[in-house]
Amino acid sequence: MNDKGKIITGLIIFFIIFTFPFWYNRGKAASVPEVVLSPTAKKAGECVRSKDYMKVEHMQLLDDWRDTVVRDGQRIVTNKKGKEFEMSLSNTCMDCHDNKAEFCDRCHNYASVRPYCWDCHIENPKEIK
Repeated sequence: MNDKGKIITGLIIFFIIFTFPFWYNRGKAASVPEVVLSPTAKKAGECVRSKDYMKVEHMQLLDDWRDTVVRDGQRIVTNKKGKEFEMSLSNTCMDCHDNKAEFCDRCHNYASVRPYCWDCHIENPKEIK
């Protein structure tokens, strides 16, 4: 029962190792990137859904679109204002958000996510036409 010192030392070492990332990075967090919209997006004035919804749920929306287009063959979606849009990352989203590096990559890099959209889709479909 003379291991009390070893146990306390072990707990202190564990606590230091466990909390190291928190106190080491304190005050070093990167600022949230500002989204840059293209002039086309500003001219269009509206998106498929609200800005707040798109900030949080855009990946789920794109997944739903993919499933609806591929499985059901439905290609048109109507927003709450009654405007119709084609369910297409390349032809609808990229019409307004045409600079992937300035729009998509900034937030995805900040959040450390690597979406698989670009495994199949090209970054600038308008250059090919």
